[in-house]
Amino acid sequence: MYVCLCHGVTDTQIRDAVMDGATRLRDVAQQLGVATDCGRCASCAHQLIKDTLTELTAEAHSPFREVA
Repeated sequence: MYVCLCHGVTDTQIRDAVMDGATRLRDVAQQLGVATDCGRCASCAHQLIKDTLTELTAEAHSPFREVA
């Protein structure tokens, strides 16, 4: 799904940026341009970053891990 129409940024790209170390909207904005034009995507992008960080934290603390 497109989150930022001005820069053509998808939710997958934002999630990937978070998985690569971005932790704030500012980080994602620098990498992808999100929320640097009209700004209408800022709240959605921020929530997506927050949700992805929560998921990563939950996975890190999960007693069940995939074994390759």
